[in-house]
Order: sequence, then C-alpha cells, then structure tokens
Amino acid sequence: MSVNTVPSINYSLDVIQDEARRLVQKGVVSRQQPIYTLCQYIPAREWVCIECELEKCEFLLRDRIADLIGREVWEND
Repeated sequence: MSVNTVPSINYSLDVIQDEARRLVQKGVVSRQQPIYTLCQYIPAREWVCIECELEKCEFLLRDRIADLIGREVWEND
C-alpha cells in the first residue's frame, strides 16, 4: 500500500525511440524538432520516467528528435 505509485511501464531507450519514430512516420512531429516536443504526446505521469531514461542515456531535451531515433533505413530506395 504505497502512497507514491510509480508507473509500472518500463521505458527503455528502445521503446522511446520506437514511439518517436512512429510519431515522425505519422507526420505528427518532425525529425528537426527538439526531443521535448514528444511530451505533448505522452501522458505527464509517464513523461517523468522518459525524462529520467533519456538523461541516463545522455540525451538532452533540447537535442533533435533525429539524434534520438538515429538514421532511418528506407527499403524502397
């Protein structure tokens, strides 16, 4: 019976990158926008966990989303 409940979802860097890629592919966000733009699409209570994981992996919220998701591979080139 803990008063402070922490979301049980584990936000690994892979999960964060996949979500960012999905938002870019849908055209919701641009690769050139800062990472903190993603907070508009993620519930506030979960964003805290994401911020911690990004910090742990040495990403700054002002870094571009492109830096987070890396190079995209296109199969139809």
